[in-house]
Amino acid sequence: MAMMIGKAGAAKTAICTADAASITIRGRDLTSDLMGRLSFTDFFFLLVTGQEPTPNQRFFLDLLLVAIAEHGLTPTAQAARMTYDADPASLQSAVAAGILGCGTVILGSADLCGQVLVEAQKRIAAGETAQAATLAIARGIREKRGKMPGFGHPIHHPLDPRAERVLALADEKGVTGVHVTLARHFRDAVADAWGKPMPMNVSMPIAAVLLDLDFPPGIIKGIPILARTAGLLGHLAEEQQNPIGFLMSYHGEKAIAYEAEDR
Repeated sequence: MAMMIGKAGAAKTAICTADAASITIRGRDLTSDLMGRLSFTDFFFLLVTGQEPTPNQRFFLDLLLVAIAEHGLTPTAQAARMTYDADPASLQSAVAAGILGCGTVILGSADLCGQVLVEAQKRIAAGETAQAATLAIARGIREKRGKMPGFGHPIHHPLDPRAERVLALADEKGVTGVHVTLARHFRDAVADAWGKPMPMNVSMPIAAVLLDLDFPPGIIKGIPILARTAGLLGHLAEEQQNPIGFLMSYHGEKAIAYEAEDR
């Protein structure tokens, strides 16, 4: 007897349906309406939220996708390039190899930033001040010897120029709300908890701006995933013309010393 695993929702979808003559997406006809009218950013927002973006939502989604799409020969780019060289016929596997590295250290930290911002807002709703809420969260993470999401960067210090640009544009465009304000409060809270200032990296303002623009919190992690997919395709296009994947592998192996363990 077959058994269902997990709790299921209603047996329906509002994303897409198709017949012989048409494709309907979120209640709109793909060919007669969406194609030629919406940009890809508009279309992505529609797919995720069911609504077409406002001008500010479009502007900042574009901005954030550009901000996080590329950052050089990161581990994700190296994984994609090496995978491509191992199987040049499988472009999709190379892209997947890079995206699978999206975790709490690389790319995935915007999701964690969203979580701490939502937690801080809940504390404020319960009566705490913004300063008290952010300080309590930062100290709690520090006491557990954790890493503060959205702070610290191996290259960009004392400031991450991407983060500062996003925050400045949020002010300029008038979209700064409670979450961008909380992100700024976290600067002082982190400096207090760690005993020194740390640069806010781009993941924190990505989460803050998205939340202030009513983007679904559960999909925040999707922004760096979508953006970095474009970056990886750029790396793989270059890899086709100038392969360096095996070169990186060779130098990586040379850089690691072998030491036999005592038995």
